[in-house]
Amino acid sequence: MNEHTIRHVVILGGGTAGWMAAAALSRFLNNGVTRITLVESEEIGTVGVGEATIPPLLTFNRMLGIDEQDFIRATGGTFKLGIEFVDWGGLGERYFHPFGAHGHDLGGVHFHQLYLRERQRRVMQDISAWSMSAVAAQAGKFAPPSPTAQSAVKELLYAYHFDAARYADFLRGYAERNGVRRVEGKVAAVAQRPEDGYVTALRLEDGQTIAGELFVDCSGFRGLLIEETLATGYEDWRRWLPCDRAVAVPSALAGDPDPYTRATARGAGWQWRIPLQERMGNGLVYCSDYQSRESAERELLHHLEGAPLAQPRHLAFTTGRRALAWNRNVVALGLASGFVEPLESTSIHLVQSGIAKLIALFPDRRFAAVERDEYNAQMHELYEDVRDFVILHYKATRRDDTRFWERCRTMDVPASLQRKIDLFRAKGRVFREGRELFATTSWVAVCLGQHIVPDEHEPAADALDEERVAEAIEQMRRDYLAVADKLPRHGDFLRHIGAATAPAAAPPPAAPDPGPTFSFASETPFNFSADPL
Repeated sequence: MNEHTIRHVVILGGGTAGWMAAAALSRFLNNGVTRITLVESEEIGTVGVGEATIPPLLTFNRMLGIDEQDFIRATGGTFKLGIEFVDWGGLGERYFHPFGAHGHDLGGVHFHQLYLRERQRRVMQDISAWSMSAVAAQAGKFAPPSPTAQSAVKELLYAYHFDAARYADFLRGYAERNGVRRVEGKVAAVAQRPEDGYVTALRLEDGQTIAGELFVDCSGFRGLLIEETLATGYEDWRRWLPCDRAVAVPSALAGDPDPYTRATARGAGWQWRIPLQERMGNGLVYCSDYQSRESAERELLHHLEGAPLAQPRHLAFTTGRRALAWNRNVVALGLASGFVEPLESTSIHLVQSGIAKLIALFPDRRFAAVERDEYNAQMHELYEDVRDFVILHYKATRRDDTRFWERCRTMDVPASLQRKIDLFRAKGRVFREGRELFATTSWVAVCLGQHIVPDEHEPAADALDEERVAEAIEQMRRDYLAVADKLPRHGDFLRHIGAATAPAAAPPPAAPDPGPTFSFASETPFNFSADPL
């Protein structure tokens, strides 16, 4: 501690972003000096269109010491093994983007290169047949692997679906137990230092003044501090990501929830399907140049699998990012920082990453420019990585059945993405650079799933014996199937941990011998007839 230590952090806005920030900062700034206050108004609703996540959220929860099963029960959560894409490459087609890896590298050669070579010799199944997460998802199976797992189950990587509002409430309880003070109120004015424009206080409508030294803006699309006060500027990405509207509605859940998200391409956008414990989350993301609000609502309701449970909720947005995520003494998180549509479930991860980078580069009251510049550079790079990967889904389509898809198919894309596409199309090469979020598996899944098929494979693959490689590849595929067969049904596992799912349609037949015990990561035994994994 020194004379420059920040004494007061003020977070403007609750919701997922605000309470994630409050929880994490209360955990890592527990120094006896720095206070944290969160200002929010119950009159201002939160957006919360995304209820699906990616695996790094497990690290965030573990960092806070959150018990996974408590979290799942509290948030209405389910487990997610990846995303199924329907009608993206062409009508009537589908593929799976799994978490985790495709197969195993052999002799220093990437598995997908060996797969590409093998495809030239014979008809092959989709590459998802060599992913533990994909095989389990398609079978409706799930169980988190134990730390000592020896079989292919250790390759099963997962994330969550959950009710974003309930997650925010869950984190609010955590943060308040750690000393975060919540203030109810709406901001009437923002005070700034005349000499440099630094924010000094929030003045609320009820007359309260909340002074601070570091301000975290979680005020949503409005960006009350980062934009309305500091006029930071916004970079518009609609020329590549033209969808600018969404309509969302929950529906009744028919049967047990699937352990994956589904994204189905529609005429002017796409529809999400996110299974929670007691309901289905649904939404349609679309481009208002090609579809009206009324038409989008009708289309969404037409495709629901169960009865709607609320009135549809409409949202407008502009895909892009702030010119600076950290300006003066204001750091923007969540929608205040930018928005990349939720196609790959990255919204909450961008919040998480912003928090992690803020903690790593946490300033003192001198606000060194080098720390602020590094934060902005890293967030700039991360947003562009996510942007390019999402654009890939639109660009890599053969659809020309609507004006929307014809526009996407023929559009120019950022040079950074075009270079990746060209490298993959030539010899299936994927190079991860800097702090990129999406691994080789992700690029391979989308490129192959949407017909970007390399002309050749890497020459290094030819150095390995064809017959031995073919045998190894086939053994991997059988191993994944065998392990998935032994896993419990996703709904059964949720009931086992006390999640509020509907009872199974019919109990499984009794086995003559209960068999060995399968130990989950929680170390809670779950008995079923299977060999140990």
